[in-house]
Amino acid sequence: MKKHCLLLIFYFAGYADDGFLRGNVKPSEDGLTYFGVLDDNGGHYGQLLLDGQRWELTLGKVALIEPGEHILQCGASITFTIPEGIVYKFDYWGP
Repeated sequence: MKKHCLLLIFYFAGYADDGFLRGNVKPSEDGLTYFGVLDDNGGHYGQLLLDGQRWELTLGKVALIEPGEHILQCGASITFTIPEGIVYKFDYWGP
């Protein structure tokens, strides 16, 4: 029994919270800041807008972005902050 509990602890430790509720994040290889969208809120709410501009890239593709606060809209409006030097892929529209 102890062995199984220890394995579960190691399993869940691999999913530690990185502090980014709305996306997955990793350091960029070149120190620049990138953003991409993995979830378009189900695809039923029209065009994605980032800071009021159409998001033209397909899901999963990333583009250079200025670090800081941004607003993503597609049926709902989400405000989030992107730190400098990371690749941020947005994937969560929930509360």
